[in-house]
Amino acid sequence: MENTDTLDKRNVDVAAAWAQLQASADQGQPLQADAYRLAFADPEFLLRRETRGIRFQLEMLKPDLEQQAQGVENTIVVFGSARFPAPEQAELEMAAARTSGDEKALKLAERRMRNAQYYDQARRFAALVARDSANRPAAERLVICTGGGPGIMEAANRGAHEAGAANVGLNIALPHEQSGNRFITPSLSFKFHYFALRKMHFMMRAKALVAFPGGFGTLDELFEVLTLVQTGKAKAVPIVLFGSNYWKRLLNLDVLIEEGAISPDDLKLFSYVDQPEDAWAAIQAFYAL
Repeated sequence: MENTDTLDKRNVDVAAAWAQLQASADQGQPLQADAYRLAFADPEFLLRRETRGIRFQLEMLKPDLEQQAQGVENTIVVFGSARFPAPEQAELEMAAARTSGDEKALKLAERRMRNAQYYDQARRFAALVARDSANRPAAERLVICTGGGPGIMEAANRGAHEAGAANVGLNIALPHEQSGNRFITPSLSFKFHYFALRKMHFMMRAKALVAFPGGFGTLDELFEVLTLVQTGKAKAVPIVLFGSNYWKRLLNLDVLIEEGAISPDDLKLFSYVDQPEDAWAAIQAFYAL
C-alpha cells in the first residue's frame, strides 16, 4: 500500500507536468522534445507511430469510463446523413432560391426540403425514446447516441435534449473540421481520432440501431453492425432502416441471395419502417417492453 506522502508527491508531479504544458500553450511556444519530461505529459512521444497502441487504449477508455460514471448503460444508436437540414433551415433556403430565380438553386432547395422530413422524423423518434425512458429505472433506461455531427445526428440529439434527457455524441475529427452539435449533453460529447474505436463505442452499449437515409458513413456503420450480428460477434439487436423507399432503392439485397453470397434468413436481421412510432414499436417488440 502506498502511503499518503507518496500519493501527494505523485499528484504534485502530475500537476507540475500539466502546468508546464499549459504555460507553453498560453505563451504560444511549441514544446520541444524533452527526454526528461514525464512520458504521459510529452505530446511528441504520445504522437509517435510506436505509441499508437496507447492512443487506441486511451480512446477506448475515456468515453467508456465517463459513460459508466454518468450511468449510461444502454443506448439506441441513430445513424444518418450529416447533410439533411432541419425543416426551418430548408424553408429559408427555399425562400432564398425562389427569390433568386436560379433554377439550379431551386432544384437543390427542393431536394433539401424533401430530405428535411428525415430530420423531423429522427427528432420525433428520439423524443419518443427519451420520454419513455424517463419513467424507467436507471438500469433499463435507453439513451440516444449519435455520431455527434449535424443533420440526422443533430436531429436525434435534439429530440432527446428537448425531452429533457441526457444523450451521447461520438464525434470524429475530420479534415473539414466538424464539432459536436449543440444538443449533445456536454459531459457526454466525445471526440475520436480513430474511426475503428468510435464504431466500437457505438456497439458497446447499443440495444438497437436505427439507420436513417445517409451516405458512405451511414452505409459503413450499418454494414459493420449487420456483419457483427450475422457472424455472432455481437448480440442480436433490432436493426431498423428508416425510410423504406430510400433503402429499397439503394440496396438490392436480393442479388446477394440470388448469388448465394448471403442466406435468405440474413434479411431477417433488419426491418423497414416509415414512421417514428413504428421504429420505436419495433424496438419495444424485440425486447417485450
